[in-house]
Amino acid sequence: MRSRLFSTRTARVAASAAAVAAALSLTACGGAEDGKKAAGAAQPAASAGSDTGSGSGAGSANGSGSTGPSAKSPSGAGSQGGHGAQATPARTGSGGKHGASTGAKSTPCTAANTKVTVSKLSRPINHILLTLTNTGSTRCDAYHYPALRFDDAQAPTDVLQSSKPQSVVSVEPGRSAYAAVRTSDATGEAEGGRTVHSLDVFFANRDGSYAERPAHPTLPKGTYIDDSAQVTYWQSELDNAL
Repeated sequence: MRSRLFSTRTARVAASAAAVAAALSLTACGGAEDGKKAAGAAQPAASAGSDTGSGSGAGSANGSGSTGPSAKSPSGAGSQGGHGAQATPARTGSGGKHGASTGAKSTPCTAANTKVTVSKLSRPINHILLTLTNTGSTRCDAYHYPALRFDDAQAPTDVLQSSKPQSVVSVEPGRSAYAAVRTSDATGEAEGGRTVHSLDVFFANRDGSYAERPAHPTLPKGTYIDDSAQVTYWQSELDNAL
């Protein structure tokens, strides 16, 4: 495994989301010893796709009110700063009748029991969609938001705080949850623009810590990001992610 600590981007970021880059940290430093910010948009509509598929919809990204995650111990228990563990007993089910979960035993969604795919969206522009599909036999809970690292970034992608759901997103076997990523500023004025080739997706535990093992979905060819990139929290409905 590539391993250790992602650096924090700002002091404010470090106070608000201390659990995410910890998971990223385990892989970032390993590259040095041996040898990877988020989109959110207000309510457009689009369709999910496969690794290379595309969707369509309408709307624009809302970049306000967001803060980025920062470094923290990756494997230890800890809160996620301002977003903390979602202790709410209510669940937002994915795929059950009226979206309700079955109440059966559940486990956290991880790289081992899910498949994550990335689709490029034609509208809104400069967006990609993450689709998490439960490939196991037990309901899994998609806690908080996916911590993203593009290529060998030294900090995880920022998070759209206004996208935080009211309850835990539960995903029944064979069903999906979604997160949208605004990859770049439509005006082209943001700094740090670059084409990226790989993506690590880290999964949150209930307590806000992040699992060490990420998923490695294939990025659409020519994915371009800049420093304005943001990711949403996991959502049970596609429209909510967008």
